[in-house]
Amino acid sequence: MIGREKEVAELLELYENNKAELVAVYGRRRVGKTFLVDETFRNKITFRHAGLSPIESNESNNSQPLKKQLEAFYYSLITHGMKKDHCPKDWLEAFFMLEMYLQSIDNGTRQVVFLDELPWMDTPRSGFITGFEAFWNGWACHRNIMVIISGSANSWMENELINNHGGLYGRVTYEIKLSPFTLKESELLFKEQGINLSRYDIVQSYMIFGGIPFYLNYFRRGNSLAQNVDELFFSKGAKLSQEFDRLFSSIFTNPNMAKTIVKILSNRSKGYTRKEIISESGYSDGGTLSKSLNALLASDFVIKYVPFGYGKREEHYKLVDPFCAFFLKFVEKKDSIMNGFWQQNIDAQPIVTWRGYAFENVCFNHISEIKRTLGISGISSTESAWTKTGDDERGTQIDLLIIRKDNVVNMCEMKFYSDKFTVDKEYDKILRHRQTVLYEKIPKKSTIHNTLITTYGIKDNEYKWSFEKVITLDDLFA
Repeated sequence: MIGREKEVAELLELYENNKAELVAVYGRRRVGKTFLVDETFRNKITFRHAGLSPIESNESNNSQPLKKQLEAFYYSLITHGMKKDHCPKDWLEAFFMLEMYLQSIDNGTRQVVFLDELPWMDTPRSGFITGFEAFWNGWACHRNIMVIISGSANSWMENELINNHGGLYGRVTYEIKLSPFTLKESELLFKEQGINLSRYDIVQSYMIFGGIPFYLNYFRRGNSLAQNVDELFFSKGAKLSQEFDRLFSSIFTNPNMAKTIVKILSNRSKGYTRKEIISESGYSDGGTLSKSLNALLASDFVIKYVPFGYGKREEHYKLVDPFCAFFLKFVEKKDSIMNGFWQQNIDAQPIVTWRGYAFENVCFNHISEIKRTLGISGISSTESAWTKTGDDERGTQIDLLIIRKDNVVNMCEMKFYSDKFTVDKEYDKILRHRQTVLYEKIPKKSTIHNTLITTYGIKDNEYKWSFEKVITLDDLFA
């Protein structure tokens, strides 16, 4: 299980506890939650059921989502061996049927129940939480059972289960939030599949697919990165051409608002304040907007940060999901499919420029690797971008600041080059200016370390000492 060794060990330890466990496994859609549980508990799952996707419900003009969900649950019971009876009328009865079935096959060994895509089952006014609460509190928590609940709607998982203030308060015994693969884990997956890509191209794949295993598994052996990108996005019947809409419809209660916000955020790498989002979108400032923003944060599509030197009121929302950013930049805006678009434009200036910004995003998603290379993994820090407007705006934009508790600020520049990066006299002057401006903003006890994050390092010349530390791709893959 590439990249999931820690999670597998945690799940198996919980299984061996031989006491009631309610385990929540959640994370971005397509990140591999179902695969993790299925592979870890191969031949050990007593009962499993997956909620019906709201996309499928909409596509079939389903006007009775609760009825369909209950029917699907009933059919899962029948499939696992329960005698045919009748479709439950509500979730209380559905979970009672599950209790009766599990009791009927109880032979004293530990039972594992896997309820996948739990948020999909909780249709409007369905009473699902009441039924599940009765199942766990009234029956399951007193037995030798492990119930694993999974879902891609992270905000639902957090609000309705993990942070529940009602009858399920404190009932989740363990939680696992599954993250996308790192660069190193993506590399291991490619090697396992026999896909031969350089680290330079694996980083570019991360700029597009964000380390999501489901997407990376579509890569075809023997194809270059550009060929794979064309097959998945820029060809007739491309597998991921509709993924953006499906992604939002399956996760968010208000997918149109979430998509609108993401589209706005995709226009500026440093992000937007809440006030700016309201201005750009035309949405009113209220609870509905807050729910959508919080759902985007919970899904890890967006982060929230305060730019260096600003107060809490200037909190910014920044899009960090590579797949969404790429799709909105190159796929959605195309009027028609152009076969071979990526291969034909691989050196075009818009794509070269995009790589520069996308590399910044890769670095933001690998802060722990950057800190490890700097030797400061154990030091508390905050990370932020910084832009100071003025006469020389170009000279006062800093890609990444790592503000450390040990009185050092790493002023990071990120450069995605196909060769070693060259610092010339002009660029050295820009760095010195940025350093001077930044010194005016940090405490007098602090010092600045210029840090370069780039592909293959820095060329040896008289200006190479402009940077105290140089971090390369190999460091990001460590």
